[in-house]
Amino acid sequence: MQVFETVLSLQNYFKTEFNGKSIAFIPTMGALHQGHLSLIKRAKNENDIVVVSIFVNPTQFNNANDLKNYPRNLDKDLKLLERNNCDLVFTPSVSEIYPDENSKKSTYNFGKIVEVMEGKFRPGHFDGVANVVSRLFKIIKPDNAYFGQKDFQQYILIKTLADKYLSDLNIQVHRCPIIREEDGLAMSSRNVLLSPEQRKSAALISQTLFWAKDNYQKYTVDELKKQITNKINADKYLKIEYIEFVSDPELNEITNWGLEQKIVACIAVQVGDVRLIDNIYLS
Repeated sequence: MQVFETVLSLQNYFKTEFNGKSIAFIPTMGALHQGHLSLIKRAKNENDIVVVSIFVNPTQFNNANDLKNYPRNLDKDLKLLERNNCDLVFTPSVSEIYPDENSKKSTYNFGKIVEVMEGKFRPGHFDGVANVVSRLFKIIKPDNAYFGQKDFQQYILIKTLADKYLSDLNIQVHRCPIIREEDGLAMSSRNVLLSPEQRKSAALISQTLFWAKDNYQKYTVDELKKQITNKINADKYLKIEYIEFVSDPELNEITNWGLEQKIVACIAVQVGDVRLIDNIYLS
């Protein structure tokens, strides 16, 4: 496994080593877990070369404390990647990704995608996501890129970015299933920040979503939102930020249950100082 810190060294290596080989790319912010490893496994099965980036992107954090507290353990991550057949790791500095202030500015217009759910509650977050992924796509020029379903709205954004704004790169963006802990909690790098009591309570998030999938047709949309909110907020460690039902891939708000739509229930919950998201298909 090769590790590179600069764009120039990475691209020079590509020129000499990867001619004619299919390249898979998985961008991460480190603190790797089994969810990331599942992406690597699929990417390895479908491509010749797997590239993983580790970069905690400051421009997608709208909360300074969240950026400060985001878990980082590069040595552990590199050992994990080597054991899981990653071919190349890109670990750039902030100045390498953003050499000047202009490089931090996003010029994309995603409309509704950045106005609802995460976009509504985390202003500027998706501008930062689009900017860093765009930069990484242009540096690495992969054939395929892999993202997890847990960040459903982010996947829709990146798919739009690749298809609409970076179509000349011809990158295929793939969505992979959520990987969960034994008690159902969606795997997240932020889970390690939970206290034992918070971690136990956090399982209620997915359990409530599973319940909603089994029972949603018994309720109206508004009634189901109230049921989910009440179940989550009944736990003293949890406070719901939003629960929304949207169509896939349009992100249209669902106001009644229609048979022809793919409906996704998306949730954000504050667990102490840690913010967790999850989602599930209702239909």
